[in-house]
Amino acid sequence: MLTLSLREQTEARFARAAMRLPRAILARLSGSRVMRDGYALDLQIQAVLLAHRRLGKKASHELPLAEARRELDVSAEILAPASPALARVDDNEIPGPRGTIALRTYRPHGLEARAPAVVFFHGGGFVLGSLDSHDAPCRALAHRARAVVVAVDYRLAPEHPFPAGIDDCIAAFRATAERADAWGLDASRLAVCGDSAGGNAAALVALATREDRVRPCFQALIYPAVDLTMSFPSMRNLGSGFLLDPGTLRWFLDHYVPDVERRRDPTASPYFAEDHRGLPPALVQTAGFDPLRDEGIAYAEKLRAAGIPTRHTTYGSLIHGFFNMSGAIEAARAPMTELVDSLREALRS
Repeated sequence: MLTLSLREQTEARFARAAMRLPRAILARLSGSRVMRDGYALDLQIQAVLLAHRRLGKKASHELPLAEARRELDVSAEILAPASPALARVDDNEIPGPRGTIALRTYRPHGLEARAPAVVFFHGGGFVLGSLDSHDAPCRALAHRARAVVVAVDYRLAPEHPFPAGIDDCIAAFRATAERADAWGLDASRLAVCGDSAGGNAAALVALATREDRVRPCFQALIYPAVDLTMSFPSMRNLGSGFLLDPGTLRWFLDHYVPDVERRRDPTASPYFAEDHRGLPPALVQTAGFDPLRDEGIAYAEKLRAAGIPTRHTTYGSLIHGFFNMSGAIEAARAPMTELVDSLREALRS
């Protein structure tokens, strides 16, 4: 788990205390309610964004790479859900396409000998994010979904541009399937899940493995990045002021897929796959104030058009990154509950 410095601990305590203020006080502190496309921004989120501006917080692309990575890990920790007690949390490695792939496995108490599992891919624009940035929500997900969570530490750009990270994610799913018996998992009950870039990875793993002997039984895509060409209207309509801005998105993609022509490749952008038939049932979650909102909605529609049972929910008051916020942002708890309920239904015996 991530260890916070004294300054970071102080910042975390301050932020959590601020989120517990009565809504009437938050409303006075935050100013006029922010509206876009018929959605009203959550007051707690609005207060967080105001604090970011007043503290002069820089966007990821304005920071040195190492600092941007640390900043994501820390900010995720500040708003993360509480970490429940689990039976085991293990760090291990498996062989990958180019070296080893680190995994962190979370096993809750009381699971059967052959347990269901969720292979999880973290977000971070293919450049940021780590096992630590998503440690707390993975612990909460394992506990509440009653499933083992296998978190994958895939290679990041710019050190390892496309398709390195996706190759690792596909390899990690297949390795989990192959080792299911040895790891106490039920290979017939393996789901994939991820947020943002991790949602992209989960969708691509589902596409790449649909002819495998063991394929995902479910895909949970949390505000997924499915069109790396940045062509949907929400990219323009929600382009600034909501943490994820076009400058950062372009910085991510310039690192991850520097060849602009390759961003339309269906092995990078699952939206452009010619055929979505034969994929597992899906949950797609989007946020009202997220530049990725419209592509997530469009991907859910593509899945439905291909005959895939798909549930889609837009959480209109939230921003990109809500998966890591349910410890402090009340409105972020509903999507976590929906995710847990959907996984429990998909993974039940």
